[in-house]
This record gives sequence, structure tokens and C-alpha cells, in this order.
Amino acid sequence: MKYGVLSRAGVMAFLFVTSAYALKTEDRIIKSNMQVEYLKASGVAETFAEMVTKGDVYGRLRSNNFWYDYDAADTVTAQDHDKFGVGGNITYKTAFFKGFGATAGVYGAIPLAGDNREGTINYTKTAKDLYRTRADGSEVSIGVAAVAYGEYKTAHNDVTVGRQIVDSILLSSNDAKMVPNTFEGAMIQNSNLSDTNVRLGYLMRQKLRDHQHFHSIVAYAARDENDDSSSHKGLNVVNLNNVNTDVNPEMIFADVENKSIKNLKFNGEYVGINGFFETLVTELNYTINLGSGWKLVPGMRYLQQFDDGAGEIGGASIAGTFGIDKAPSVSVLGSYNNPHSLNGSLLAARTSLVQGPATVTLGYSKVANKADIVAPWRGFPTGGYTRAMAQTNWLANTKSWMLNGAYDFDQAGIISGLSCSASYSSINVDDAKTLAGSIASSDRDVMYADAIQTFKTLPNTEFKFRFANVDAVTNSKTGINDSYREYRFEINYLF
Repeated sequence: MKYGVLSRAGVMAFLFVTSAYALKTEDRIIKSNMQVEYLKASGVAETFAEMVTKGDVYGRLRSNNFWYDYDAADTVTAQDHDKFGVGGNITYKTAFFKGFGATAGVYGAIPLAGDNREGTINYTKTAKDLYRTRADGSEVSIGVAAVAYGEYKTAHNDVTVGRQIVDSILLSSNDAKMVPNTFEGAMIQNSNLSDTNVRLGYLMRQKLRDHQHFHSIVAYAARDENDDSSSHKGLNVVNLNNVNTDVNPEMIFADVENKSIKNLKFNGEYVGINGFFETLVTELNYTINLGSGWKLVPGMRYLQQFDDGAGEIGGASIAGTFGIDKAPSVSVLGSYNNPHSLNGSLLAARTSLVQGPATVTLGYSKVANKADIVAPWRGFPTGGYTRAMAQTNWLANTKSWMLNGAYDFDQAGIISGLSCSASYSSINVDDAKTLAGSIASSDRDVMYADAIQTFKTLPNTEFKFRFANVDAVTNSKTGINDSYREYRFEINYLF
């Protein structure tokens, strides 16, 4: 199957031209990451009955089309394919009675057309978020109450308990297709301190986007537990059971945002899973006003990962190469400084030049030559710096850079309803690790372009087109070249 390639001129037309927001209605915004932000404050009820009757119902319909064109198609790991599906959600938010309220959201996705190959190899895995994959590899619709939580609010506190969206540096709903990534647990948000927002969380389970059930935060098992593309496959259910370790550990989460210093924003985040590992992230962004509407915004992120027992079970590579179920060769063991430790770190830096509707960002990241970073919660350690669509560039000793541009033609008064973005990135993995077979990735250059369009004649509707080109070096261990071109087309409608 060949769909052809967009002309270079057509792609470059997008370059240096995502706006912060795309579709906007009176009560909601669909942000450029496709997540819905609610603008309307819930009403206040004087009785329990009014709490229900004064609630609001929100709906969203969406369709997604995917086309994939691999350079080395018809291999064990890659097949050209296309996929089309529809989905959406209905969300109900109650009014608040004496500070108490609730939210419930039912989400669904239905695959309608395209390749549907049954078997143990799911060739359409790159578009799998449109459907749920069963144990035999076949596909079926998703229907799940992904969000269902109770809430208590005061002037400076907001407590939520149940199934909910958590967005931070490392945790995200990542609602880019049909069904968001959500968590079960309790969160408290506090804003007592001036210019400071603090969140604390106790999270017990996670539901990935293509899953219909909630499962382990960290344990890996294909289609049953956390089988995110960047999950740690050495921390699989079999290995955890073999050492009598809890397959369903809880996560302690904390983050803080502070803006008390003029033009400086500080973010800090802590994620801890007892008996596995802990991760600490700090980030600084400083705005420099250059005059005439120009701003320069340098930023830096540092991540430190501390092993707390998971390294001995799963090893330093998230590919699972050093798990206790494996017997790696001397050359594989030698590709990591300490193959049985998850102690690791990452440093990323960027600078953004902003002027009205235009933004250009140059980013760089470097992972220490220690352990891969474990983050299977759909927030990305290099996100906003060097992370390209569908790429994992937080493996040990990986260096990346990215040039990204965005332009809002609507804000500029040039083309109503149009915003575009594009990026070019280069990912340089540790070739010694690829050659040894301890990681499955290889060096690659990635280019993508987005265009989002709304029309006044079609209210509450937006159209999004995305193109990506991945030019990968042939894997020196497997001989596989996974270069490909990807085309996506999405329609969103809010009601």
C-alpha cells in the first residue's frame, strides 16, 4: 500500500508556522494537544436535588484516520496499513452543594474501516488507540467510564477522589485520539501560598488510552497491564511474582508551581513507587521582554531517577534486556555501566522566541549514560523540549535536539481559523547499545507538520491534519529499517 509522500515544498510551507488553543466555544476549549479544558464554572446548589438538576452535560464527537507507509513493509514488525474510527464522550458535571460535587465521563471508540489483521502480531498497533486489542490480536470497540470522581472545594483547596485526569510533566491524559489516559486515586490541590499551586496525590491504578480496564501503574503485561510503548518490559508480571513483589503498587505524586519571582516560573515534581523507584523533576522558565512585542523564554529541566529495588528485577533498560527472566550475553551486559540499576538522569534545555502569533523553539536533551528513564504514564520526560511524535528519546546516553515553530494565522488576521506548527528533530541513541541488542531503537531524524482549521460556517467543529516523516538508520543488530511516513486526519465536534 503506497499513499505517496507530500511534496517537500508542501511540507516546508508548514515549517515555522501549534497555537496554544484551537477550537473554542463558550464553555470549552480544545487545546492543541487535543485535550478539553472547561471554561464554565459549575453552578452552586442550595439543595442536594439542585446539585443534580443544575448540573451540565458536555459532549464530544471525533473521527480519526491513520495511514502508515513503511520503507521496509511486510516485515515481522511493520506493515503498511490504514485505519479509520469514530468515537467521543459524554461528560456530566454536577453543581456544587456545600462544596461537594461530582464528575462522570463515558468514552467510546469504534473501528469502522481499514486493516484488521487478527493474530498475535497486531500490525495496526501504531493506530491502536482507536480500538481495544484482545488477547488474540483482534480489535474491538472501547466503552469505558474513564472519568468518575467526587470533589470537594473550598477557597484554596480542591480534593478529588476516583477516576480522574492528572496532567503534569510525567503524567498526562494524552487525549490525542479517542479515549484519554486516566488514573484511579485521590488528589488534593492547594493554593494557600501566594503565587504557588501545590498538588499531592495517591494514585493506585491507571487506564491506558486503548484499554477498557484499570490496571497496574507500572507492571507490564501485553494487553492486560501497563503495556505503554515506553513501559519497562523487565518489570513484567512474571518477574514481579517471581520475587513476591506487589504487581499493583501505589504511586505517591506531588508537584508545585511557583511564580513569586517576576517573569520566572518554577515547577517541581515528585513521583515515587515504593520498592521500585523515585523520580524528581525540576524546571525553570524565564521570560525576557525584548520590546516591540518580542519575548525570549529560556527554559531548563532536570530529572533524577533513584532506584529503589526495580533495577534488580527489571534492569537498567526499559526494553527488559536485563530482567531476571533474561540471561543476557557479556556484550549486552557491557552496554550499560550498571545493568541492574535504575539510577539515571536527564537534562534538557530550550529557548523560545515569541512574537504575537509566532513562536520558534530550539531544544536539546541529554540522558546520562546510566539507566533508561521509566515514564509509562503518557507524560514525556523530554516533552516540550525534544520529544517528537511517537518517539521515545529518554533512553540512556541518548542525545536529541529539536527545532519547532508555530504560527497562528487567525491571530495574525491572515487566514481565519487556521493555525499551523512543524518541527525537525534529530535523535542520536547509543550505537553500542543498539549493536549489543540492549535497546531496539536506532538513530533517526523526524519531521512533522500540523494544520488545524475551524470555519465560522461550521460552529464547534475543527479539522486537524498531521504529517510525519521518520528517517531511521537501519538497526545494526536486527537489520530492520523502521523508517516511515504517517498521515493523520481528525475531526472534532463539541456539543
